[in-house]
Amino acid sequence: MRAYMFYGPGDLRLEEIEPGIPGPGEIAVEVKAAATCGTDLKSYRRGHPTLFPTLPARFGHEFAGVVTEVGEGVTRFAVGDRVVAANTAPCGSCWACQIGRESLCENLEYLNGAFAEQIIVPKAIVERNTYTIPDTLSFEAAAPLEPLSTVVHGMAESGIALGDTVIVNGAGPIGQMFIKLAQLRGASVIAADRSPGRLAQAEEAGARTVDLTGLETPQDCADKIIALTPGGRGADVAIEAVGLPQVWEQTVLCLRPGGTAVLFGGTPKNAPFSVNSSDMHYKEYTLKGVYHHQPRYVKIAVELLSTGKFDGMSLCTEVRPLEALVESLEDMAAGRGSKYILRP
Repeated sequence: MRAYMFYGPGDLRLEEIEPGIPGPGEIAVEVKAAATCGTDLKSYRRGHPTLFPTLPARFGHEFAGVVTEVGEGVTRFAVGDRVVAANTAPCGSCWACQIGRESLCENLEYLNGAFAEQIIVPKAIVERNTYTIPDTLSFEAAAPLEPLSTVVHGMAESGIALGDTVIVNGAGPIGQMFIKLAQLRGASVIAADRSPGRLAQAEEAGARTVDLTGLETPQDCADKIIALTPGGRGADVAIEAVGLPQVWEQTVLCLRPGGTAVLFGGTPKNAPFSVNSSDMHYKEYTLKGVYHHQPRYVKIAVELLSTGKFDGMSLCTEVRPLEALVESLEDMAAGRGSKYILRP
């Protein structure tokens, strides 16, 4: 079968390899659609020691497809089932899992290899984070399950309520998901970005938009954004969906007194950001870092996709053949698209 192998930064190769055989508790899935994401782009450019501890390695983790074989002991799935799976599963026994913080699990089981004709889903993910999907849900729309699950986690931490004003800093795929889920909760959303294409997409989704082109400091950006909020006070909830320390600062500066910042985008390692300690104290801010997902949030994301409350295809720039993976990653890097769906 054909599968992409990652040899190191900038070196992805489509190769012929032997299909996998599912072991006990595992399933084999024929990949019908696989989606690119920001983590794929970062990994392609810089590598990722957690995802790829040894090289070469299979590549990609967002997919949906059809079960072609089940391993010994598997009873929840059968050959022919249409399925989608998350990219990890927690162990359930470490200290983090035992206190209900499964996104911080010390022993996460990872899945890689979605950019291929077939993938083997590990036992832990089969048991906790794999779901059948209805015929009404296309494989392409189901493939972005993993990022939607992380945004559901962010929403759970946000406290967004009916009538709130929410600022989303960054209108890429993650930002677009936050916009739509915040609206489902009855919030009014303001989206800020520097890309005309992303801003147009946010506006089409019903958000008011702020173009930050030409602005340099986090304070300048925040001042322009909060001018749209009630009384110019700032947001009830401000969300960072870019992954840059200066945008983390901008997000905190967008808060009204008593507001909450959801600091979602993963920044470069050891990247500090500044917070005004006086404002933090006297304005009673709440700052929340949010990472990854948990099984409960994966389940909710599957329901959102399956019921049509969230359209996975709304994130898709274009559907392309498997051979276009490197081209698609380069297009993402150049800002020519946000998310591509590849069909093996």
